[in-house]
Amino acid sequence: MEILIVITLLIIAAETTYLVYSQNRKISYSKRQQTPIFVDTSVLIDGRIMAVAQSGFITSKLYIPRSVVGELQFLADNGDTDKRSRARHGLDVVSELQALSTVQAEVFSDSTTAEEGVDNRLLKLAKEYGGAICTIDFNLNKVAQVEGIPVLNVNDLAKTLRMAYLPGEKMMLELTQKGNDSHQAVGHLTDGTMVVVEHASSSVGKKVEVEFIRSLQTAAGKMMFARLANGNSGNGSDTKSTKKTIKSSSRSRSDKNQKPQEPQQQQNAPKKPKQQQRRRPKTNEDRLVELANS
Repeated sequence: MEILIVITLLIIAAETTYLVYSQNRKISYSKRQQTPIFVDTSVLIDGRIMAVAQSGFITSKLYIPRSVVGELQFLADNGDTDKRSRARHGLDVVSELQALSTVQAEVFSDSTTAEEGVDNRLLKLAKEYGGAICTIDFNLNKVAQVEGIPVLNVNDLAKTLRMAYLPGEKMMLELTQKGNDSHQAVGHLTDGTMVVVEHASSSVGKKVEVEFIRSLQTAAGKMMFARLANGNSGNGSDTKSTKKTIKSSSRSRSDKNQKPQEPQQQQNAPKKPKQQQRRRPKTNEDRLVELANS
């Protein structure tokens, strides 16, 4: 009986320990997820934060300090024409962020103005609440890194997500298979991006130098289009020979349609009777005309 009681107590203790451990893991995970992000003025004026927020990649709550809104209001009232329009756009972005369902955004009540400066206020808030700063300001980014504050830089994100190769750049690429069209060949970059090379079906299985033409970004991934770097497609020689044939045939047709001009003396000479013209022996010009017509 005593052994049964001991076993029951051990089972209860084990279940309690497991429940406490799992609950602590959930709490710590939620704390990591709820790290506050303080948004800078430059990000709101830039506006690309909207696209990032709509994608759902921002899981933490966005806090827009009242001092940042005050700076936008000041620029919208007192700046030049360019600054006024950009500041008003920043205020519109604040309203749009608050209306999004994919991210939580609210105005953080610190004060209308920051006597020490908006940048210093953001650094102070990030330190006080253990949060991060979202900015594209180069100097603020450097200061935050020196002080050990996490920074979310939209410029760094855009640079990371841009295409590895831009139109006009060249590289050596191995063509592994044919494309959808009969003249296309397909290769892949090291990151798996598919590259469609125009007029390169004859080079499948070879490593050739290609020049990128354009890129295409879709929801399924990114794809790039290129051509052979030397400018000659797989069917280039055939195309050139075809063009030469067309030119030569057009010239021959024009030669057929245009009779060679007779010398000025013959044109001005009086016409002879038809019988004499028929009996006249053929000249070299007559033979050329017959040869052209034939």
